[in-house]
Amino acid sequence: MEAHSSGLNRKRRREGPNGETENDERARKIPRRTSGLKEPAPFADQLEVVTTQYTRVSLDEARLGTPENRPVRVYADGIFDMFHSGHARALMQAKCLFPNTHLIVGVCSDDLTHKLKGFTVMNEDERYDAVSHCRYVDEVVRNAPWTLTPEFLAKHRIDFVAHDDIPYVSAESDDVYKHIKEAGMFAPTQRTEGISTSDIITRIVRDYDVYVRRNLQRGYTAKELNVSFINEKKYHLQERVDKVKQKVRDVEEKSKEFVQKVEEKSIDLIQKWEEKSREFIGNFLQMFGPDGALKHMLKEGKGRMLQAISPRHSPSSSPTREERSPSPVFRLPFFTKTSPPSSPPHYSDAHSISEDEDDRP
Repeated sequence: MEAHSSGLNRKRRREGPNGETENDERARKIPRRTSGLKEPAPFADQLEVVTTQYTRVSLDEARLGTPENRPVRVYADGIFDMFHSGHARALMQAKCLFPNTHLIVGVCSDDLTHKLKGFTVMNEDERYDAVSHCRYVDEVVRNAPWTLTPEFLAKHRIDFVAHDDIPYVSAESDDVYKHIKEAGMFAPTQRTEGISTSDIITRIVRDYDVYVRRNLQRGYTAKELNVSFINEKKYHLQERVDKVKQKVRDVEEKSKEFVQKVEEKSIDLIQKWEEKSREFIGNFLQMFGPDGALKHMLKEGKGRMLQAISPRHSPSSSPTREERSPSPVFRLPFFTKTSPPSSPPHYSDAHSISEDEDDRP
């Protein structure tokens, strides 16, 4: 037990700033390795019989460590119905009791278990096979006895018996391990809280309808499940109702997601609209505000109009003829010759002669 505790406790101690030691609870990384186990543990009745003299190892010798060819033989027994992690952890603790441990696990038969404890879910062959495939087990004893006798301990060369320290009450004794404890061969282990065969069966019984419907859905018949015709129809109806409820829940979730997306988009649109409205208002005030560009444009246009319609003031003295600048002469491009004299020609004599000629008969 101590070896197991030290193996699981991975705390490291370090010195603090004031010299005190602190626990470093950071989990160490476990190196990658491939287990050498490739076969299940053998059954005791299939192994060769050992004829050498058996000498039991003391507790001190076991803790110090034994030679490789003489491991400490630890025995753990049980029913192991519906083999679960609580069973595996108990066997792991038994395996880790000493540096060099050979773990022997005894499994009681169906007849003995049904007689002294109760009905099991798994039959004895299934329980034997489940235990043999646990990685911590080195040997499996089938049809193990309910109470360990000296003959049984000597036959299997057992040094210590591992089990939790809670007294195991039986019809014949208040604690079936009492004589083992008195002989100094008992090695206590710890139970795993929250997991046991009885707990698992309680879960199944509590949710019986759920598991019946589950197996009916997976193809098991009502006869195989020992379910009546009426209950079978009831379970099928409940299954359909649950499917409809699930569809309704899916629609509700999708509608919630849709509403959430619409709200997010509406919020984005509102934010964008606020930004655009601020920009529009700013541009409007910049153009039409009290100090806007339109006001300056109107003032400037008004000034130009007043300047254009107002008369110019005459100078105090007019310039002389010589000081005036000559007027520009404009000529049309198709008049290339000098224009005739401005005064018209006098034809008085000619006109009088023509008149005399006209008076002639």
